[in-house]
Amino acid sequence: MTIIQDLKALVEFESPSEDLGACRGVVDLAVGIANKNLSVKAEVIEENGRPVFWWGSKNPEIILLAHLDTVWPKNSFKPLWQESGDVVKGPGIFDMKAGFLQALYAIKEIPGAESKVALIATTDEELGSQSSKELIKSISSKAKAVLVLEASLNGKVKTGRKGTSMYQIKIHGRASHAGLEPEKGINATVEISRIVSELAKLENPEHGTTVVPTTLHSGTTTNTVPALAVLDLDIRSFLSSELNRIDTAIKLLAAQNPEARIEITGGINRPPLEISSTKALYEKLEAVAKSIGMDPIGHASVGGASDGNFAAAAGAQVLDGLGAVGDGAHAPHEQILLSSIPTRVTLLTAFIKELIRD
Repeated sequence: MTIIQDLKALVEFESPSEDLGACRGVVDLAVGIANKNLSVKAEVIEENGRPVFWWGSKNPEIILLAHLDTVWPKNSFKPLWQESGDVVKGPGIFDMKAGFLQALYAIKEIPGAESKVALIATTDEELGSQSSKELIKSISSKAKAVLVLEASLNGKVKTGRKGTSMYQIKIHGRASHAGLEPEKGINATVEISRIVSELAKLENPEHGTTVVPTTLHSGTTTNTVPALAVLDLDIRSFLSSELNRIDTAIKLLAAQNPEARIEITGGINRPPLEISSTKALYEKLEAVAKSIGMDPIGHASVGGASDGNFAAAAGAQVLDGLGAVGDGAHAPHEQILLSSIPTRVTLLTAFIKELIRD
């Protein structure tokens, strides 16, 4: 069976993160594909109630890190596999089922890789990796290289990623009749609007620090002073110091009305992936690419986070974006270029061999 046939099978097995049964099924399918292609058997392990694909060393020096869950509810794509010339669209094909298979086919070309290499694919990355992040940090802390098979950026690898924080702010006010006696109420909408104004001042464009109010719910009826307002926040930055600065500032927020009560939950979810954690591996990748006659790969920093953020926080050297060439992660046109797959597999194979020799 070719890599394209294996990829079609993976893509057509829908695996939204929230559907635990579907995630179990896609990991079982991935194990079956691995066991048809590799002499050493893959297995399913359980991590905090969720399935994880594992192939290779239990104490790996080199970790190939992937995920098999997607953001797409079932039936989001019809048909699931849409092929037109060199372009194939489908749920999770770019983010990141193609990347997982590229890693699998790379280690197929490296006899004995199982002594130093592990290919690991989780099923809750799109939910923030709450079940798997401690596993990722634990194994990464002992590894010399963590290669993340997330999608590339137009073929470039990713040497920087923003860290993320998520918060929810609730203002508890007091309801009253908006026409008869508004003065007896405590308007949660007014209080939360003041908070939003304060939050905007925390942004720092120099470090890519964004503070984005996302969902806001307030009030019950059009003639009642709102007693409750609930605001969700998405915070991102390329620097850990920035996330810590904003964490402190958010936890010091207060309602203006002394009778209103503020409730703040959440915190830092993923620390940034900083260039200090990726520079050495990136330079080595470019040297490998040159040695096999490839053009320079290039690199970029991006706003989205991945499990590479956790690996770097654990002290590992990381290189991200080694996966598919395509476009449209989380978008209706999610797609890859079929012609890019052999080249990416060749590059990854040579890179892993070089890391093993080191």
